Amino acid sequence: MTEHSSSALTATAESLRLTALSAGREAAVLLRGAFRKGVQVEEKTNTHDLVTRIDRQSQELITKQLLGAVENSWVLGEEQVDGDAGVRGAGKIQWIVDPIDGTSNFVHGIAFFCVSIAAAIDDRLIAAAIIDPVSGDEFSANLEAAYLNEQILSPAPCPEQSRANLMTDYPGAESMVKDGPLAMELLGEWIQSFATVRRKVSAALALAHVAAGWCDATIGFDTKVWDVAAGAHLVRMAGGSYRGLAYGQPFDADHLCPGFIAQGPGADYPALNSAAGRIHTLRTS
Repeated sequence: MTEHSSSALTATAESLRLTALSAGREAAVLLRGAFRKGVQVEEKTNTHDLVTRIDRQSQELITKQLLGAVENSWVLGEEQVDGDAGVRGAGKIQWIVDPIDGTSNFVHGIAFFCVSIAAAIDDRLIAAAIIDPVSGDEFSANLEAAYLNEQILSPAPCPEQSRANLMTDYPGAESMVKDGPLAMELLGEWIQSFATVRRKVSAALALAHVAAGWCDATIGFDTKVWDVAAGAHLVRMAGGSYRGLAYGQPFDADHLCPGFIAQGPGADYPALNSAAGRIHTLRTS
């Protein structure tokens, strides 16, 4: 890549970061206004997989904002809107949108959910924004840095495993069926290995907390690209690491994989690496 093309991509990434923040802020206003207001709930695949009209309204709002602001772009969103499968627009720039990551928390009045927007070109993440509608915190990243409320994020090195804080959505109901006794075995090992283990049920916001240094690590085994794309970019640009778990399948980028390990600066926790290996063995045998 030439110096000119590199500087042009850097400028594009910053423009997309600001666009994502602008679209995310409007959606955050919608979510904040509906939070704890008794919105109607539907089930997508089962009683653990929920969606509301606010999810769809948020995605529609974000999609219109992004496509209106950036030509040559398309949106991959989690929710269907008016029969649309969640893909809109066309072009080189891909937007990856989760209009409410943590819908179950949103529905039950628990203040741990977010709007997540990432931008990628040829499967390379170049910009991201995650907004917490309740706290008002805005996490974002371009190709130069990660930011919290427009201040550069530079978290301290993570502590050793026995003093570290882990967030995870695992195991959920589906993974307990899929992985059998291993699911609860791994959870028990993490509880013993880490200082604290919190099951927050929003992969995107957990990743943002790792980027901020509020959480030392997070791990997931059954995620979608819109759950993790923005958070993966945030963690890396804040100095942490993000590794996709592919279970033997070919993927062009880590954020496309169905599982992940994300850790803050300097962290490399044996309990997470061991768990990833055991899940891989189980699911590929």
